[in-house]
Amino acid sequence: QVQLVESGGGLVQAGGSLRLSCAASGRTFSSYARGWFRQAPGKEREFVAAISSSGRSTDYADSVKGRFTISRDNAKNTVYLQMNSLKPEDTAVYYCALDLRLLGLSKTGYDYWGQGTQVTVSS
Repeated sequence: QVQLVESGGGLVQAGGSLRLSCAASGRTFSSYARGWFRQAPGKEREFVAAISSSGRSTDYADSVKGRFTISRDNAKNTVYLQMNSLKPEDTAVYYCALDLRLLGLSKTGYDYWGQGTQVTVSS
């Protein structure tokens, strides 16, 4: 049974930083791409960032480029999202996801999802 558990969300002032973590359990996931998505109230879920199995390739939404960094520790089956220079428009529930398709980085089609962690940025 695959399980993804996010942590690290919270309330932060604009300009601040947060680091999200997503621990995976159930099997070894070092061969698979991982991603972060977010969903703000009243909006569709959107892609934030993705990282390849090795960690050498990454992709970001234009809205977070230069501010967010995705990374992973395969020994811990964990992926991270370092979020700096946070803005009120970054407020959302953040979800991590796992892609089992071995197709490289993708913005869609992920197979497993975490339960989400709330990030709230005050102005």
